[in-house]
Amino acid sequence: MARVRDVEIAEVPEDCRPIYQRFATEYGPFLNQVKVFAHRPPALRHLMAMLLEFADETVLPKRYLEIALVVVSKLTECPYCVAHHAPRLQEQGVSVEAVENILDPEVPGFDAVDHLVRDYAIKVSNTPYMIRDGMFEQLKAHFSEEQIVELTLRTALCGFFNRFNDALQIEMEDGVMDDMLARGFTQASLPTHKTGEAAE
Repeated sequence: MARVRDVEIAEVPEDCRPIYQRFATEYGPFLNQVKVFAHRPPALRHLMAMLLEFADETVLPKRYLEIALVVVSKLTECPYCVAHHAPRLQEQGVSVEAVENILDPEVPGFDAVDHLVRDYAIKVSNTPYMIRDGMFEQLKAHFSEEQIVELTLRTALCGFFNRFNDALQIEMEDGVMDDMLARGFTQASLPTHKTGEAAE
């Protein structure tokens, strides 16, 4: 159980209920997360609604978005987000081996653009002040400015979600681990926190 109580859909303002419902079902299996965010209806109205709108518009190819999300979630060691997004990245044609070794210098099956997105996500997360113009020139060879802005936004926002989920100890929804394991991942695919305690 999370460190705060779950807020059920009937408890939120009526204008928030469609967002709550869509985020919990259509966006993915994020019911436990939305039950915590629901303590603050403005988060539902703006943050969750923004993610739903991004999903509806699909400006950035899903493969590159999921590469960034898995990279950030592994960097911050967020088991919740790795478990949710590793299968989504696999759906984009990325092998289990590649997902598990996505932070290695050379990722099996990755092409130059995949590696570029991976490297950009690492820099945005760890050393944004050290990103050189050359990396943006490379990005502009493959992505529009609109896509670069969204990639940057989603990478940075993922770090926020990682920290929010871990700080409040949001538990994985029923079926998330089963789905991950059924796809060839193992419990060892999830990050182990720096405390040395295995992530559950």
